[in-house]
Amino acid sequence: MTIVLPEDPTLDEVRAYLAPHLAAQAAFDGWNETAVLAAAEVAGVDADLARLSFNAGPVDMIDAWFAAVDRQMAAKYSAEELGEMKIRQRIKALVEARLEALEADREGLRRALAILAAPPHIRKAAKMGWRAADKMWRLAGDTTTDYNHYTKRALLSGVYGSTISVFLDDESEDFANSRAFLDRRIENVMQFEKVKAKVTGRGGDGFSMARFVGRMRYRRT
Repeated sequence: MTIVLPEDPTLDEVRAYLAPHLAAQAAFDGWNETAVLAAAEVAGVDADLARLSFNAGPVDMIDAWFAAVDRQMAAKYSAEELGEMKIRQRIKALVEARLEALEADREGLRRALAILAAPPHIRKAAKMGWRAADKMWRLAGDTTTDYNHYTKRALLSGVYGSTISVFLDDESEDFANSRAFLDRRIENVMQFEKVKAKVTGRGGDGFSMARFVGRMRYRRT
């Protein structure tokens, strides 16, 4: 998805325009002002305007980049194309589209995740992960508003987060290992009805959503 910068842009428009360029620069310079200025030079944006657009620190930069990744993922498939897929295929396709959007910037992603893992940023990081899962479910056609809305996103956040941990170090051809791992984790999401029965007490076995999502964050062979 290509964003055109207006002749007299707002700061939000500058942020959206520069965001896709940030990770490539952060891979070398870190998530800081140096990366912002380098991205501005690449994109042909005035340095002072770029600096003003990203004056809230590295987490704000990362947030803008992740939003750009969301937009790129959303542009991969039309509503008609997704509508022709089964729900499992939609979720898999959208997660893979997001991985493709991140493929060229794995080092920038690695540095971003290291920053977000710091205690002061964990809450913000969780919001970003939730936003990604929510975007994927909405693109997949989910319209739930009850507790299903939250459990679906919690499950997908776990699937996506664990897949990213594999993806960062995946040197297999066409990220085959990440795709295979994703297939196994997607199965957890597709068992949602079974999970829902346990959450509502019909299973009667003391199911814990926190434990379930936590287990999904670890690799399995």
